[in-house]
Amino acid sequence: MTNPLLEPWSGDFAIAPFDRIKDAHFAPAIDAALTQARAEVAAISANPEPASFANTIAAFETAGKTLDRVLSVFFVVASADSNPDRQRLQREVSPKLAAFSSDIHADKALFARIEALWQARDTLDLTAEQARLLMLTRRRFLRAGAALTGQAEARMKEIMARLAELGTAFTQNLLADEAGWHMELGENDLDGLPDFLITAARQAGQELGLDGPAITLSRSLVVPFLQFSPRRDLRERAFNAFVSRGAGGGEHDNRAIAAEILALREERARLLGYDSFAAYKLETEMAKTPGKVRELLMAVWKPARARAEADAQALTQMMQADGINGPLEPWDWRYYAEKRRQEEHDFDEAALKPYLQLDRMIEAAFDCANRLFGLEFRPIDVPLYHPDCRAWEVTREGRHMAVFIGDWFARASKRSGAWCTTLQGQARTPETVRPVVLNVCNFNKGTPALLSYDEARTLFHEFGHALHQMLSDVTYESLSGTNVARDFVELPSQLYEHWLEVPEVLERFATHAETGQPMPREMLQKVLGAANFDAGFETVEYVASALVDLDFHDGPAPADPMARQAEVLAEIGMPHAITMRHATPHFAHVFSGDGYSSGYYSYMWSEVMDADAFAAFGEAGSAFDPEMASALEKHILSVGGTAEADTLYRAFRGRLPGVEALLRGRGLAA
Repeated sequence: MTNPLLEPWSGDFAIAPFDRIKDAHFAPAIDAALTQARAEVAAISANPEPASFANTIAAFETAGKTLDRVLSVFFVVASADSNPDRQRLQREVSPKLAAFSSDIHADKALFARIEALWQARDTLDLTAEQARLLMLTRRRFLRAGAALTGQAEARMKEIMARLAELGTAFTQNLLADEAGWHMELGENDLDGLPDFLITAARQAGQELGLDGPAITLSRSLVVPFLQFSPRRDLRERAFNAFVSRGAGGGEHDNRAIAAEILALREERARLLGYDSFAAYKLETEMAKTPGKVRELLMAVWKPARARAEADAQALTQMMQADGINGPLEPWDWRYYAEKRRQEEHDFDEAALKPYLQLDRMIEAAFDCANRLFGLEFRPIDVPLYHPDCRAWEVTREGRHMAVFIGDWFARASKRSGAWCTTLQGQARTPETVRPVVLNVCNFNKGTPALLSYDEARTLFHEFGHALHQMLSDVTYESLSGTNVARDFVELPSQLYEHWLEVPEVLERFATHAETGQPMPREMLQKVLGAANFDAGFETVEYVASALVDLDFHDGPAPADPMARQAEVLAEIGMPHAITMRHATPHFAHVFSGDGYSSGYYSYMWSEVMDADAFAAFGEAGSAFDPEMASALEKHILSVGGTAEADTLYRAFRGRLPGVEALLRGRGLAA
């Protein structure tokens, strides 16, 4: 059988031939690519020539490229357009890949070659980027257990294989829970809901094969329903389903999985000589230690909690005025906060939404990238993995820079959330390769599709990640784009959100879906004036999640994560009417893989920098100041992980910022 995954990808942009790829191609392609990758690594390890940078580090950098290519396609469709066959294969593949990684890092001959180069590094006449790659490669091997022997080495392999299985199971359980629940709405249940939400609910019902509208567990449906529905009983039902994902007690329950993951992570860290998994994980981040992370989070927690408690009193009074006694509950907060926003800011989200058309917000993101970095976007017709996807060629002064793919709409086959990934990363060796970048979101469909302000901000956020990939200009792919410290990777994405707040951007692109008229200046001022509305709530739900994540990994693993979660929330004084943004059974950032484990704080760490970085444009006199844009590209967006994150930020700004910029940005400063 001819397998398109293993053939050279031709065409103008060498994109995967999705129109020819079938599910049956994945398993044989992965097996063949794994065999090839093992042979390529073995050849480096067994090379009789003395170790050199070229025959060891550079060779290792390019080994397994066929496997990388095949897996990039598979994991994109497994997360954005899953089906039972893809889920089954993902469960089968995860332990194979973990074993492959473990075998590489346990290859003593290969590690000996790397170590020999490290010891002789001062005599090798390496470029700064080569020296960086050597250091990171050696560190990666050490942190994966390359120095372990005997029982410890064997146990590490077992741990990594089991963690791969558990992460996949956690993700698939969550997807099943999200796809398996809906709440049908009768016509009377639609009273008080804005037109955009009714349209989205009808669309959801239609996709489920129902005769009427429905609310699913898509955040784009649940959150506005909690904001606008006057039916307290239905809000409670929807809220409880949303926060109970992964904790239903059946075959998709994630609580035991989370406990086992935490225990295995602790064991892994101790095998490597660390006191805790948090100490191990944070060693390579900007924060360096759990203490530094806790210091930041608590500095923000105290003013945020005070603001949230004051807001809770105001919302409780509003609820009681409606004749409802008892405490403000979590399913009440968004509803009364929305009413309060309308009263205090004369701000109506439903009236705003027609001005935030998806296509116009895409244009806005592209236009800002053009004004800042000279990028141009041309729609292209290439085969993609789902009809909802769209693609553009990205150029600058006629030079090809990247292919950008957008997959914006929610569907049952897509996991929740929003993310950026690549089908191909940027590199200059062994040949020049430009990136193929993908943004995935979960917006509601519509004609036209309309966004909330928060969703428009999400679009800009993910596009900021995409720019980090598109503008990358380094030699080695493993140092390119977003291959940076976890608590630095969110800087470009969160920084780009600020351009949505620039008045001239909204004035030009926030046009009404029916009339085509620009957003009235009065509404624009209300939007910007209400930017920090409910900042206490948003900050509390986020910081609580980050503190629980840190606590789980900073010390002995809790035998009962749910009990420990409750204890942490009680210790910090979590307000009754606010819940964690991501409770343990559906905390995919932390339990689907190691990416954000001990690292959910990184969004806030990066926000300290993004508030300060955008202020630099203000100090320069324009959000589109060309010198500042050039400096941002030169020192941060183009250089990937070729230097330490704090070095890169200092090169851009001249110093590191304090938490004050963040507190001012959120309106929480005293």
